[in-house]
Amino acid sequence: MTIATRFDRYLKQHNIAFQTIPHEHSRSSLHSGVVAGIPLVNLAKAVVLEDHEGHHVMAVLPSNNKISLSRVNDELNASFHLVKEKQVYELFKDCDSGAVPPIGSPYHMSTLCDETLTNLDAVYLEAGDHETLLKLDREAFNRLMNDSKCFRFSSQVFH
Repeated sequence: MTIATRFDRYLKQHNIAFQTIPHEHSRSSLHSGVVAGIPLVNLAKAVVLEDHEGHHVMAVLPSNNKISLSRVNDELNASFHLVKEKQVYELFKDCDSGAVPPIGSPYHMSTLCDETLTNLDAVYLEAGDHETLLKLDREAFNRLMNDSKCFRFSSQVFH
């Protein structure tokens, strides 16, 4: 059970309460939810976006949802595209590939939060490895997302 160094420091500095949820080794955040028995709507995933100037933004959304780049770009009056996986791994060197914690601040990135997550009783997050999830109650998650811009920018892909 390992929490990514930057993420762990950020949680401690901001007094964010959480529970660690160990689970068997997984291949992706979606698989983490399945092996941990977590409802996928309650598991937040990170999608890293980049604009034409190379600025990065992290979008946080339910793991069973798909991001709408057009909604993001309309809301921000911008032109973001998805960052390729290889580049994501370079940005999050203290994390295992595919286990990026869904919070941009520790990585000097602005964060967008899909507002559907802010209304849940509990939200689960990747911790930075493939064997640990963090469980935050609504208050702790909303404190974690305090500096984020929250709006609806995703839709459910499967049930």
